[in-house]
Amino acid sequence: MTGESLPPLPPDLADPAGLVRLREFRDSDVAMVRDLSTDPYTVAVGSLVADADEAEALAWIERQRSRCVEGAGYAMCVARTADDVAVGQVGLWLSALSKGRASAGYFIAPSHRGHGYAAAGLRAAISLAWSIPELHRVELYVEPWNVASRRTAEHAGFSCEGLLRSHQEIRGQRADMLLYAHTRDAAT
Repeated sequence: MTGESLPPLPPDLADPAGLVRLREFRDSDVAMVRDLSTDPYTVAVGSLVADADEAEALAWIERQRSRCVEGAGYAMCVARTADDVAVGQVGLWLSALSKGRASAGYFIAPSHRGHGYAAAGLRAAISLAWSIPELHRVELYVEPWNVASRRTAEHAGFSCEGLLRSHQEIRGQRADMLLYAHTRDAAT
């Protein structure tokens, strides 16, 4: 499936509790993206530039919309269900789909943190994952020091499977990552 266009997002992709829904990014989400660009960690691990101006934020939104068309996976806007305000991004990346695996990632804009939106968005992304028959495992990588992200993964039903030493480069340095996973058999 990767390398070719993926089916569009279902229109009613919400977390089970109804706190957030996942949708395609819109140009009107630019304020949230600019807020997101103020977080140094988000900038270090993603493709968003620091302190993005409106044009840079719109370019990032366009890149997110292209991920599905390119077959890389789904880059989804996390929006509050109550008012459709954008609060962050969740990705379901499918480069290892032929092996039955995907990876997930998430960013919540600094002004919207602490409300459970990341875990809710991950739960909704897992619903999408299990609608893909070839998929059996979704992985998530979290730096050991990132306690909030570890809690988010656990609240979304992911289990920690271990420590991967020197797993990836962040800010020019090799970083250890905790491997979290959610498996289809755990969902049933």
